[in-house]
Amino acid sequence: MSSQHVFINEVYLSVQGESTWAGLPCVFVRFTACNLRCSYCDTAYAFSAGRRWNLGELLAEVRRLAAPYADAASATPAGWPLVELTGGEPLLQPGAGTLMTALCNAGFTVLLETSGALDIAPVDPRVHRIMDLKCPSSGEVDRNRWANLGHLRATDQVKFVIGTVEDYTWAKAVLAEHRLASVCPVLFSWATPLEGRQPDPTLKPIPAGQTPLTRRELVERILADHLPVRFQLQMHKFIWPPDARGV
Repeated sequence: MSSQHVFINEVYLSVQGESTWAGLPCVFVRFTACNLRCSYCDTAYAFSAGRRWNLGELLAEVRRLAAPYADAASATPAGWPLVELTGGEPLLQPGAGTLMTALCNAGFTVLLETSGALDIAPVDPRVHRIMDLKCPSSGEVDRNRWANLGHLRATDQVKFVIGTVEDYTWAKAVLAEHRLASVCPVLFSWATPLEGRQPDPTLKPIPAGQTPLTRRELVERILADHLPVRFQLQMHKFIWPPDARGV
């Protein structure tokens, strides 16, 4: 795959459903393929489905979706709408870096959702990196690339997807050990149960012995332990059906 082409599953305009950017208009560019199989993955449809795009063609499509905001420039903040590269895993494809730089050069505020299993250091410093640290119930905790913590900046965010008591205990310990809240915003995201067509047979099973944690229980633990983190739900799943695509 050249740096001038990428495989993309879907491109669409919606509202950002997660992170500190939640609720803002956003153009999503969903990349095809992922090297992980987290137990709670809700975008398994992007593991293989998609088509090859030339970067110029893709940039033109992002501009088309964003054009109504440019037409209302007098009332629209600079950099709107947001543009997020998500997946799948964008960093698996060499063209992702070229695309992010092109989008930044075009004046967009660019977000990157990445699993934390690949090197984030080469990403354009203007990009806001939202990096996962995989908790035990994901089945992929051994894939965390701990060297990435040394590359984090205040403009980045770290996300823990938490679905079990064991996840919470692990995340709380990592938060303290690495003093993450002093580096960048930290997100504790409740793992929404999969529905309908979402579960995929290739996903890792939740390890035996894990105790499920409800969203209320997660919030109550965060408050009881006085953790300096932001609790989040996936906003888009409360607006559209949880298994809806292109939203």
